[in-house]
Amino acid sequence: MANAPLPLDAAQPVRKSVRRLRWFVQTFRAQMVQMQADTGIAFDLDAGKLSAAFLDWLRAFEAQRPGDPADRRPYAGFAAGLMLRTLLDHAPVRLVHPEQVQKADIPEHFWPEGFLYVTYCLNVRAAVLEQDFHEKQRSVPELHDLRTWWSFRENTAEDASAAIGFLDLFAGETPDWTMPGLFRSADAQTRALQDARSIVAQLNRPEPEQE
Repeated sequence: MANAPLPLDAAQPVRKSVRRLRWFVQTFRAQMVQMQADTGIAFDLDAGKLSAAFLDWLRAFEAQRPGDPADRRPYAGFAAGLMLRTLLDHAPVRLVHPEQVQKADIPEHFWPEGFLYVTYCLNVRAAVLEQDFHEKQRSVPELHDLRTWWSFRENTAEDASAAIGFLDLFAGETPDWTMPGLFRSADAQTRALQDARSIVAQLNRPEPEQE
C-alpha cells in the first residue's frame, strides 16, 4: 500500500479533521501524488467531483452516526467504507495516459483509480484507529490479490455499497455482505448472530419419527 503522510493537527484528531473539505482534498491530493511517484501512473483530478464526493460522504456519515460510545470503533471502519463508496460513485480521478498501464497482473495497474481510492480510505481508517483506539491496522494478502480485485471491480459496478464490505476485507475485517450499506450496532450484530444460530439449530433439529 502506498502510504502518504496525513497532516496531523495537534488540536484536531483525524476523525474530526477528515470532516473538513479542505483537509480531505489536501490529503487525497497527497495520496494521488504519492501513487503517481510510486507507479509512474499519471492521474487527472476533477476538483468538483472530489468535493461532491466529500459532501455525499459527510451526509451519509452523519445520517448513520451512532450515539452509543460502544459503536465508535466499528463505525470508524464503516465510515471508511462509506468514503470508498462515494469516491467510486463520483469517480473524481481518471488516467491521463490509460494506454501506458500495461501490467494488469497487479492491482494498481489492473484498476489504478480503484487502487488509489482504496489506499486513501485505508490510510484514513488506519490513522483514526491508531489515534483513537491505539490499534494497528492489519496487512492482509487480499489487498494484493488480483482475483479479489476482479471481484471488487465487478461487484461495485453492480452495487457501489459492496465497496463497504470490500474495504473491510482489505483491512482484515469480516465483511457484512448481506446489508453492507447499513451500519448495525454491536447489539444488533449480536442479535443477528443469535438469530442465525437459532435458525441453523432449527434446521439441524432431527425430524420426529413417524409412527
